[in-house]
Amino acid sequence: MRKRLVLALVAGLVMTSPAAQAKPSSAVVAAIADKGRPEADVKRDADRKPADMLEFAGVKPGQTVADFLPGGGYFTRLFARTVGPKGTVFAVINAPAPNATKPNPILAVAAEAGNENIKVIEGNVGAIVLPRKADVIWTSQNYHDLFLARFKADIAVANRSIFYALKPGGYFIVLDHAAKAGAPLVQTANTIHRIDPALVRAQLEAAGFVYVGESQVLANPEDDHTRMVFDPTLRGHTDQFIYKFQRPKS
Repeated sequence: MRKRLVLALVAGLVMTSPAAQAKPSSAVVAAIADKGRPEADVKRDADRKPADMLEFAGVKPGQTVADFLPGGGYFTRLFARTVGPKGTVFAVINAPAPNATKPNPILAVAAEAGNENIKVIEGNVGAIVLPRKADVIWTSQNYHDLFLARFKADIAVANRSIFYALKPGGYFIVLDHAAKAGAPLVQTANTIHRIDPALVRAQLEAAGFVYVGESQVLANPEDDHTRMVFDPTLRGHTDQFIYKFQRPKS
């Protein structure tokens, strides 16, 4: 029954997607339908639209995917199931602070049965280094975090490190909460956790990436872009942009 419901949900997302994306692959459909996914993750599918997201990112079996700042692992689990046992998912996080009292939640996700292909990479997220180059690097609602006071990242260095962590021809997908055009970057990131999409594109093109396209699947024209993304009247329904960039093949 659950599998039929998930398949119906996926079909509905594909049919109504304003981005008119391709039908999701069988690997993506199977990943979403996997019975091992936590119920809390499944309940978020209607808002996060994973079929559209993974298809837009181009995640395929056997690939190496890096989930940059993976949070609680919602997408990390889906990537792991999509790339399969011949693929690898690197969950890229900051090394814990000396006074940290709780482990990063992604460590527990990687330790779950069936997630042996998830490898946690702890280091400096402002200058990432992967054990091998990735086919896809993904970041969901966290690019703006690089401008948080606690990270103090040099964005030019951070973006070049992501560039070189990809295979030539590989893709970097940025999904984040949209701010108003021209909104002050650091202040906006630190107060309402948003970022102007035009700034993201300009920064990544300056790092050498080629803009490939965008998805409107998570767009919300009713969001006025001024409220905190954790506002209970808006949470889960912010206006979100999804940009796809490529490291040139040569």
